[in-house]
Amino acid sequence: MLRLQGIAVSPGVTIGEALVLDSEGFRIPRRFVARSAVDTELERLANAIEETARDIQRNRDAVKGELGDQYAAIFDAHIAMLRDDRLIGELNSAVRDRNWWPEYAVSRTLRRYAKVFQNLDNHISQRAHDIYDIEKSLLRNLLGHRRETLAEISQPVVVLAHNLTPSETANLDRRFVQGFATELGGPGSHTAIVAEGFGIPAVVGVGPFLADVSGGEPVILDGHQGVVILQPDEETIARYKLEVEAAETVAASLGRLRDLPAETTDGARVSIMGNIEFPSEVVACQQQGCDGIGLYRTEFLYLTSRHEPTEEDHFNAYREVVESMEGKPVVIRTLDLGADKMLTETTPEEERNPCLGLRSIRLSLRQLPMFRTQLRAILRASVLGDVRVMFPLISTIVELRQARMVLADVMEDLAEHDIAFNRDLPVGMMVETPAAAVMLDTFIREVDFVSIGTNDLIQYTLAADRGNKEVADLYSACDPAVLRLLQQSLNVAAAAGVPANVCGQMSGSVMFTPLLLGLGLRNLSVPASAIPEVKQLCRSVSAVECRGVAQRALEMDSAREVKAFLRDQLRRVLAQTIG
Repeated sequence: MLRLQGIAVSPGVTIGEALVLDSEGFRIPRRFVARSAVDTELERLANAIEETARDIQRNRDAVKGELGDQYAAIFDAHIAMLRDDRLIGELNSAVRDRNWWPEYAVSRTLRRYAKVFQNLDNHISQRAHDIYDIEKSLLRNLLGHRRETLAEISQPVVVLAHNLTPSETANLDRRFVQGFATELGGPGSHTAIVAEGFGIPAVVGVGPFLADVSGGEPVILDGHQGVVILQPDEETIARYKLEVEAAETVAASLGRLRDLPAETTDGARVSIMGNIEFPSEVVACQQQGCDGIGLYRTEFLYLTSRHEPTEEDHFNAYREVVESMEGKPVVIRTLDLGADKMLTETTPEEERNPCLGLRSIRLSLRQLPMFRTQLRAILRASVLGDVRVMFPLISTIVELRQARMVLADVMEDLAEHDIAFNRDLPVGMMVETPAAAVMLDTFIREVDFVSIGTNDLIQYTLAADRGNKEVADLYSACDPAVLRLLQQSLNVAAAAGVPANVCGQMSGSVMFTPLLLGLGLRNLSVPASAIPEVKQLCRSVSAVECRGVAQRALEMDSAREVKAFLRDQLRRVLAQTIG
């Protein structure tokens, strides 16, 4: 059994069969071949071995010509390993006698060989890298152009990957993906956001571990503690099964809160909205008793398609959400992606630091036809219900005014063509940068509402990339600098009488709920899976005691101290609730 520690980004526990996706995009599930197909598969395996040998030979000859026999000897060793009678015998036996898919046989057998070398304490342990190299070469020739996508998963699995891009994560089939863990990634990444939206356990930033697991092996994913357990023993599996059952019992008990208001014990009413990426998530939000959609992340329209969405693509997606909400508010955020993920004139190579580059509202204002297409669709949908539009990553008053001018221009164009829209469409902005928080007293006069996006606010305030596990210890919502900017922003909004919301991951964690309520927040936007727990917490505390929590937290000078304090407060509240 191997227990690995990563970063918890989406709570929950799952036990399932591993589906390994390595750094080259190979999917190696446990698959079996029919008896009638064994001979064909053995032939395919033999052909792949020969093709791999030829590839190695070509590399050997090229290196020999450039560097000489001494360096070419490395490839001689690879060929010797590949043609080893014992190895070939084991591979053939796995296919013939166990009916393993050749790809699975290669992965399981060669990784077992590699582990043997890794456990040796001398220079021979380095030969494990040679075996992994042979494995990749064989898989490359076996799979060819038949690599399957994550969207084609057809049975329950736990996805284990080097990394998952936002588009790969967006295309996960939620019917079968029980959870996922990645070697890379940080707590506020897009991958983490999608996991929360899906309501599936996820752990990121685990570090190198794919070499220790093969597809089909059992794995436990603990999204509460950020733990991944490979090859768990029966006792550990039994213990986690009990935890899963207990969580299901708690979830069932929280279901009774669906139609009850999120109201503190002293009568302060709290609005709990849902965060969504896909129209289909509206159902889950409604089932949990949300008060509306506080954040509709529209960038996933782009990530799930190979082509730029048309106006009708946008409109149909928005219409589905708005009509489903039956008059409850729906806040649609315009595109919040960087040029590194879009097909634009600026290439990823030119974006040396995408977090500080052409992204969000900056990209929209640079790509006006794309921006106008989205705004037209939002305006057309605005007559179907309570629709509101929100601009992301506003840093200067010029950006806000330019965005509003484009919106006004699109309104004028629709009016000229007698296309219906809401002329009084509420317009808001995200507060995600220190610049926006510091200058909010100026911005507030030109918007109808604000939403504080804590994911980016933390990143920019602390100069810690939210997707980088190497600085995950710095990326903390508990940092006093973040808390002070939150307090300042909420105070400015309250003084101006402008509604304020918090929609980042911070709002979906019950540990922060008393703090946020104590800072004066009365509007939260959270993933559907977090709605019941946040509502229960709101109904278990008073606004007065929450103000005391916020006041004490603001007096602290380190994230560690704040986190310990908030955890103690949560334990106290939960103990009182259970008692």
